[in-house]
Formats: sequence, structure tokens, C-alpha cells
Amino acid sequence: MEFRYLGNSGLKISEITYGNWLTHGSQVENDVATQCVRAALDEGISTFDTADVYANTAAETVLGEALKGERRESLEIFTKVYWPTGPKGKNDTGLSRKHIMESINGSLERLQTDYVDLYQAHRFDTETPLEETMQAFADVVRQGKALYIGVSEWTADQIRAGVELSKELGFQLISSQPQYSMLWRVIEDEVVPASEELGVSQIVWSPIAQGVLTGKYEPGQAPPEGSRATDTKGGADMISRFMKDDVLTAVQGLKPIAEDCDLTMAQLAIAWVLQNDNVAAALVGASRPEQVADNVKAAGVRLDADVMARIDEALGSVVVRDPGLTAANSPKSRPV
Repeated sequence: MEFRYLGNSGLKISEITYGNWLTHGSQVENDVATQCVRAALDEGISTFDTADVYANTAAETVLGEALKGERRESLEIFTKVYWPTGPKGKNDTGLSRKHIMESINGSLERLQTDYVDLYQAHRFDTETPLEETMQAFADVVRQGKALYIGVSEWTADQIRAGVELSKELGFQLISSQPQYSMLWRVIEDEVVPASEELGVSQIVWSPIAQGVLTGKYEPGQAPPEGSRATDTKGGADMISRFMKDDVLTAVQGLKPIAEDCDLTMAQLAIAWVLQNDNVAAALVGASRPEQVADNVKAAGVRLDADVMARIDEALGSVVVRDPGLTAANSPKSRPV
């Protein structure tokens, strides 16, 4: 395993980070989820990412149980706040001081830890003054309940405003967690340059484009039984944007590139996002322990310029690059 600094901080994290979105507490049984976490630890992964909203808090509970007994100081545990949780009442959502303060306490209890290494704003809250949100995060840090603060799917301007306030309030906002893959590159033109300037790293989710970049989905063919594209609990909705014949056809063109690199297509996809110097980690999940062992082989892989050019040529016009999609896909009001 390789390790990278997270933003302009002294915190090092594993460049392959284990995420339990869409799996723990919902898609896979708890014992299998625990086996996946154990496999991640065995492979040298030390960083684990979750959120209170995943499986309506159940994912945090599963992760806490799976990590029980591990030396806490050897782990980096991340979670998030924003989306509705619990009974989803009027204040069970957003980034108000009330919701942040109550949510961090719930997350710590479920994760069975006194603190998280990184506490992330899961989206930007248009209904709460940013000053209120940042003051609450500052207090969470001062109380020792979180060491650092991050954000997820914020625009470049929102990140800039957040970093400015964090400096005024005396804490570090060091990370951004956006979607990023060979197929989805909307952060490259605005978010990444701003982050590089501000000392913020990316922790990217969906580097395999919800499984599309494994090549298992073929144009004109029904999705494999049990795959994410057939999951009615949320997976099928998320992957739908990539389940188009032109995209799937282009992805098939990556197979010979992966073979020439002696990598699986999944390893090639993960290695690709890690070529970006502003990316500190690629988030990978798993529904089976062997998937973890496969994914970590992307750690430390360097792709030369010729390989990167061949990937661009193979994917061509199916790559999504519009930087405006970060804002367009962000909630315009608090979800309920």
C-alpha cells in the first residue's frame, strides 16, 4: 500500500481507501461486510470512509463493529453529515449547527470511537449560512470530536469560501470528495485547480464508474445477474447515466490497454484517477473480500503518457467534462 498526505496537512492516508456506501447495512450481509473490512486491513488499507446517511446510519454501525479491537491510532476513519437520517424530521438534515452537533455524536457512538479523523459536509447547504456551518465545524474540532474537516461535491467557489472561513476560525478544511473517473471528469477544470491553490486534496468516489469500467456491462446485453445495474435499492439509479451503448462500447476499447499494462480493467481505472496529483485517495467498496485484494493492486501503479493518451482516444466523446455539473447536481434545497 502507498500513502499520501491529505491536503496541506500532516495526515497521511492510504491511497486506496475503503468506502462502505451502497454495501454495508443494505446490499451485503453484516458478516460479509466484516470480511471485506478485514480483507482491507490485511491488504494494508488504513483509511475507511462512511456517512451517517448510508443505509440510514446502519453502515456506520457495521463499520464500527468490523473495526472493533483494531488500534485506533493506526486507522483513519472518515464520516459525513448533511443528508436526512433517523426519522427525517425537519432538523434531521442539512448543515445547521443543531444537525451537525447532534450528528457527530450519533456517528461517534455508532463507530465506537471518540473522534473521527475527517468529518465531511456531504453536500453544500443552501439554507444555512456558511458562517453557521463553519462555526459548528470549528467547535467539533475544538471539542476533539474531529481532527480535520472536508467537503463533498462542493463547487470551486464553495470550497474557496469554506477554506477562507476555516482559516478565520482556526481549523483545517483539507479535502473534497467528488465523483471522478475516466468517464466523469467534471472536477478537472475548476475544482482541481482551486483545490491545488488552497491546499485541498480530492478523495474521489466511484473511480470505476459504479462498475462500468470493469467492462462487465456489454452493449446490447442485459446486465449480469446480481450486478449493481440490477440493484433496486439505489445502485441501478446511480449507474444509469453510464448504461448507454455508446459508453459501454467505448469502455470495451479499454480491454487491450489494461492487458498491455498487465492490469485488470478495474485496476486500470483506479490507477488512472491516482495519476492526478491532486487526488489523495481512490474510494473503493466491495461486496466480496476478493474484490478488495484485486483493487489494491492499483496502489503505486504509474501509467505512462502513452497509456494515458490511449485511454483518452478509446473513450473519446463519451467522457463527461462539464464543470457546471457539480453545481447542477447539487441539491437546491435541503432534502427531506
